[in-house]
Amino acid sequence: MRPPTTPRERSTPEPTPARDGANTSGSGPETASQSSSPSSSESSSPAHEPVTDLSDLPPAWSGRGALAWPAVPLLVALALWAYAMRHTDVSRLDDYGLVSALHPTFWAGLAVLTTGFWFTVRDARRPAAWSAAYVLGLLVMERATQAVLYPTPLYAWAWKHEAVIDHLLTAGGLQTADQVGDMAVYDQWPGFFAAQAALQRLLGVDSAAMFMAWWPLASSLMLLLPLLLIYRTFTEDRRLIWTAVWLFYVANWVGQDYFSPQSVAYALHVGVLAVVLRRFGRSAVRRGRPRQAVWTVVITVMIVAIVISHQLTPGMLVVCLLALCLSRRYRDWVPLVTTLVIFLAWCLTAALPFLSAAMPDMIRSIGDVGANVETGYGATPTGTGAIATSWAARLLSGSVLLLATVGVLRQRVLRHRAWPLLLVAAAPLPMFAASSYGSEMIFRVLLFMLPGAAFFAAAALLPKVRTLAADAAAQEAGNRQATGPAEVRRWRAGTWVPLAALLGGTLAFVPAYSGKDRINYFPPQEVALVRQLFDQAPDGSLVVAANRNYPDAYADYWSVDHYWFLDDARSHVDRIVRSPAATLARDMAGVERPGRAYFLLTQGQLANSEMNGQLDKAQLNRIQRSVAASPRFRLVAENSAGWLYVLKQSGGAER
Repeated sequence: MRPPTTPRERSTPEPTPARDGANTSGSGPETASQSSSPSSSESSSPAHEPVTDLSDLPPAWSGRGALAWPAVPLLVALALWAYAMRHTDVSRLDDYGLVSALHPTFWAGLAVLTTGFWFTVRDARRPAAWSAAYVLGLLVMERATQAVLYPTPLYAWAWKHEAVIDHLLTAGGLQTADQVGDMAVYDQWPGFFAAQAALQRLLGVDSAAMFMAWWPLASSLMLLLPLLLIYRTFTEDRRLIWTAVWLFYVANWVGQDYFSPQSVAYALHVGVLAVVLRRFGRSAVRRGRPRQAVWTVVITVMIVAIVISHQLTPGMLVVCLLALCLSRRYRDWVPLVTTLVIFLAWCLTAALPFLSAAMPDMIRSIGDVGANVETGYGATPTGTGAIATSWAARLLSGSVLLLATVGVLRQRVLRHRAWPLLLVAAAPLPMFAASSYGSEMIFRVLLFMLPGAAFFAAAALLPKVRTLAADAAAQEAGNRQATGPAEVRRWRAGTWVPLAALLGGTLAFVPAYSGKDRINYFPPQEVALVRQLFDQAPDGSLVVAANRNYPDAYADYWSVDHYWFLDDARSHVDRIVRSPAATLARDMAGVERPGRAYFLLTQGQLANSEMNGQLDKAQLNRIQRSVAASPRFRLVAENSAGWLYVLKQSGGAER
């Protein structure tokens, strides 16, 4: 008696010319009517046919109720996460940031979630909705945890961007460097800030701080659809697609998902690539020029939004589109020319004041690769926690890139079929030598490589890819092995080894992403102290602080000056350490009435200075005690998060 047909046999029909012998959706066999309908196939095909397929994997769950089993680990993981949120105390973070503060049930929940996802995504018969639910659960646990635990938004840069929005609403228009100094760069790329100002008015809220704590989750969700579109361009196998999505989010620890222009610009960048990869290949162009006109309009709108919002992202988009144009599959130069024209038009008009001043330094930095990896004063992680966090991030990125390399070398069929995605992953590498971008280019290059790197890394964790034509030929020749001990061994090695790699990467994301929360988190007391400063500071005042790592550091920047002495030359910093009060008093002198000179020292500044190798806690405490003991300073306010002093003015009554 013939044995029952296996799921793999049911999903490998004879190849047809319309499909090039491929169906990888994993959602069931291609019926005879489907395979014999070229018009239907052509109308839904992307730039080129997704022709790859993964060999069969044993189902994780079978028997009655198998379809509902994935809900169990998902619900258990979310319940453990919710319990951890109620029992985690973030009032006293150490140098390990959120890592050491999290309740142990958080780690258990993340492990359960990852394990459940792996056994769910491996089964091609499982509806894709379950994999999507697990990815959404991952985003909640990784991107919403901080918003739930911390009563105030993270990141000094997010607070800075909130100040820019406030400036646009206050000033009512854009201003030049003569009016707002270095902050004019934001007025020359105002797209994100203008949109947020409009959103703030629409919602009727007083400040973007009302919603910016949840921005990492929102910006991560914005990436989901374009990622799915990109991956479905090269395979319909949902196991590969959703594993790649999972790895993308796990490896995206760089932290550019916070309330910032680059978070939106990056999502639009991935969206443009998704449209180009699916709709601008040779086969797509042949199928209909009118549709190309529509898609050109779509990407033009996205490109304009990118160009007017962020400085670096258009350059990354140009190199990615150029790499695609150099391949035979994508010879349509319209997206590249469109991007270049819009980018140059903006640079030569609205952004010209900034670029004309910055261009000499930008030219000198070309080829200076060392600037991307140098540490030195103020950039060296100090302390066990900071070093451990730094290594966790490096190992996570290195592991994903290593897996991607293995996937490229191991998956010959996939390497050929997804060659454009490999080009997109490699294209940002030359930017590493183009500019240091404030010593951050290495992180930005990694970020823009991730969509392609995650895809091939996922392929390394799954069985070898093969086309259905080759699969059918092997079956006809009788080369398919029957289920037996060898397949059991494949089950064991092919299940637990990749699961361990996936689990290790998922857990490593937490220290890489949240390990510096001692620097990035500002307690309500610190927010209150800084707001007390700006509520009373008259126009023309000067605020002196160790560094800019405190909330609202740029509040009223159009009317209040700032001086962060750790940004100064090391020789001057040494003078401040030797004679704090006298040196600071001289630096703060000369402020004309009605302005005042304030000295602010907060918990965020202490953490940033100590963990980045600037001044240690003892040195900063010495500065504070010297100022407190000096008759030239008066204490204005203090709480558990810091101190605020004002320099006494001579020649009049002290207020």
